[in-house]
Amino acid sequence: MSEAGSGTRSLRERGALVAILAACVLVEAALQLAGLTASPAYAGLLRQTAYEYGAFWPGLLRDWQPNYPGQPLTMFASYAFLHGGLVHLAMNMLTLWSLGREVIARVGQRGFLAIYAVSAVGGALVYGWLAPGPQPMVGASGALFGLAGAMLMWNLGDRAERRMALMPVAQAVMLLIGINAVMWWAMQGQLAWQTHLGGALAGALLAPFLPRRPLAEEEEPG
Repeated sequence: MSEAGSGTRSLRERGALVAILAACVLVEAALQLAGLTASPAYAGLLRQTAYEYGAFWPGLLRDWQPNYPGQPLTMFASYAFLHGGLVHLAMNMLTLWSLGREVIARVGQRGFLAIYAVSAVGGALVYGWLAPGPQPMVGASGALFGLAGAMLMWNLGDRAERRMALMPVAQAVMLLIGINAVMWWAMQGQLAWQTHLGGALAGALLAPFLPRRPLAEEEEPG
């Protein structure tokens, strides 16, 4: 296959990943553009409004009044397209591109979308259950930890089948826990670790049920 044909195929196979990444970037770009072209007060109001309508609010699972019909359901998806600024967006999108390609290589676009969606919902559910207060939650990290959880589960299964040491998987899990602990401390408790936990568990639980490409197929040069 020619380089052009290979590149077209690669882009087509990653279309869902590119679409999610582009949607997140466009949302934050619009909010950033408002900050550059409008008054600080208006820009702040626009971001606040975006959060009020799109963030995940634990109170809406209880007795809060929604801003529009269906918000207690749509927020399970919309929160993952909002971010807390350029640094938050950049970290998540770099992680999404890295993990997303690996997951697509293993289970294809449909499998990737299934893990991403289920993990986003799972992360929100656990956040809504364990969140200590009414603070809203935004960001794609719940879905990203779901992708990581799925990859860890596949790695565990592959190693068990080949009778290889399982310690590297345990070390990877401990590394994720350590990263969350350091970030929670650095952010003075403002990290939504509940979302990370829920996303990782959802991705890990779904992963074994998805049809996977054999490792030999994944390792073939493109």
